[in-house]
Amino acid sequence: MTPEEKLKSLCIDLPGLPKPLGSYVPFVKTGSLVYLSGMLPLKDGKLLKTGRVGESVSLDEAVLCARTAAINALAVLKSAVGSLDNVKRCVKISGFVASSSDFTDQPKVINGASDFLFEVFGDAGRHARAAVGVNVLPMSSPVEVEFIFEVGE
Repeated sequence: MTPEEKLKSLCIDLPGLPKPLGSYVPFVKTGSLVYLSGMLPLKDGKLLKTGRVGESVSLDEAVLCARTAAINALAVLKSAVGSLDNVKRCVKISGFVASSSDFTDQPKVINGASDFLFEVFGDAGRHARAAVGVNVLPMSSPVEVEFIFEVGE
């Protein structure tokens, strides 16, 4: 099943492109690599949750936020390359989790994005990764994820 077919089978319609929150572009393509700017868990222009994981955001809610950020990333990626079927692999993701001082399950949170990419791309969705706890993120988002993909020319 192609990535585009897989999204249809999961009943996922990619959203419109999120507008940058600052002076940057949503993606940069150089050679066969596409670098995506940090994606937030926005749905219909609003964050799914706000706050820190381990305080006002549960682990399960944060995992869903990471998955939603990955869905938004695929919308940007598709706009960059025309079709997700042109994706050769996900190279790396870097996940940032707004965390309470005692929360240490950042990798579990970012699994929401990682597992989704594997679900859509199969083995081509496996990637290198960082999962980092931070004090605060833009708009008080609990999660922000950036992505690097390799695509066909």
